[in-house]
Amino acid sequence: MAREKSKPLSGREVLLCVTGGIACYKSADLASKLVQAGAGVHVAMTEAATQFVAPLTFQTLTARQVFTSLWQATEDFRSQHLSLTGSADLMIVAPATANFLAKMACGIADDLVSSLALSAQGACPILLAPAMNTRMWEAPPTRANVEKLRGWGVRFVGPEEGRLACDTVGPGRMSEPEDILARAIELLRK
Repeated sequence: MAREKSKPLSGREVLLCVTGGIACYKSADLASKLVQAGAGVHVAMTEAATQFVAPLTFQTLTARQVFTSLWQATEDFRSQHLSLTGSADLMIVAPATANFLAKMACGIADDLVSSLALSAQGACPILLAPAMNTRMWEAPPTRANVEKLRGWGVRFVGPEEGRLACDTVGPGRMSEPEDILARAIELLRK
C-alpha cells in the first residue's frame, strides 16, 4: 500500500506535450513529478516551446529522448505521431495555448504536437492544462474551442485565476504541477 501511494503511476506511460507559452517552465517541474510518481514520460515540444525551455531539460528529467519535430529520426524508425500516442496511457498538454486549442478543435495537424493530439483521439485520454492571457481565454473562439473539445471527451485542468506574465490578474494561469499530477493520477485510476 505504501508503494502504491509513493509511486501511484508505476508502470504507466505518459506523453507530456509542451507548447510555446511562458508557463512551460512549469512543465519541467511537472515532468519531474510524473517521473517521481513512477510514470515513464516521453516529452514532445513545439518549436515555440523550445524557445522557453531547452529539450535537454526534459531529457535530463525523464532520461528519455525528447521529440521536437515530425521529421526527427528515432532509434526504431517508427512514426512518432502514432507510436508515441499508441504506447501512452495518458497524453497531457501543458501548457495548452490558445493556438493549440484552436488547432486541436479544428483538427489541424501541422506540427508534431498537433499531430500527436489528432492521433491520440481514441488511443488514450487527453488532459489539457490551458495557459494564456485572460482576454484570450475569455475570447468567444477559445470558449467555443474548449466546449467542442470537452464534447469530444477531452479533459481539462484549469486555468486558474492569478497574476499572469503580462502583469495582469485574471483567469488564464496554468494550474500548478501538483494539481495537474493529481488530475492525471485520478484519470489513470479509472
